[in-house]
Amino acid sequence: MDRATLADALDAALPQTQCTRCGYPDCRRYAEAIADGEVAINQCPPGGAEGIARLAHLTGLPALPLNPLNGSEGPRRLAVIDEAWCIGCTLCLKACPVDSIVGGPKSMHTVIDPLCTGCELCIPVCPVDCISLVDASEGRTGWDAWSPAQADEARERFAFHRERLARDEQERLARMAARSAPPTAAGTVVSEVSVKSSVIEAALARARQRKPG
Repeated sequence: MDRATLADALDAALPQTQCTRCGYPDCRRYAEAIADGEVAINQCPPGGAEGIARLAHLTGLPALPLNPLNGSEGPRRLAVIDEAWCIGCTLCLKACPVDSIVGGPKSMHTVIDPLCTGCELCIPVCPVDCISLVDASEGRTGWDAWSPAQADEARERFAFHRERLARDEQERLARMAARSAPPTAAGTVVSEVSVKSSVIEAALARARQRKPG
């Protein structure tokens, strides 16, 4: 099995919680590091013992106990936002790797339960500690608390999340460029309104392409 094929197989064997507890920015990066022989296969707490066994089967390496430095195997957890304390800062929206939190600036946020992977990345960014975690798997742990279908959906949502962040950054840079653009021949500056219009037109074009028929 070549390196790329092995990385794909390893990535498919990971739960896609994108929690970073393995020490890598996301599940794919951890899979690639394993394929390159740079890291051990026992650093994914959400996958637990079953996950390590799957990685061992793919790599031919012996199964090892979960490295305690990366955490411990436990039930899948669900983030819950206390609406009374939420100040609408949007920091948790930016931190969630699968966009399972919805809300707007200075308005209450909420978690879409079926989409939450329990990554816990929203916890440390909340300035008012209004996010808590509850057991969402009735004590089941590792792959017993998760399913391949959930992992596949989480992978897709993470990919969309990254694309959205990249698009938002491009639009931010475009706005900055518009504000700092030199005067035109008519002595005016390219307006931010025109930049926003082009962004909206591009978004509508993408929507039309996705629309069936």
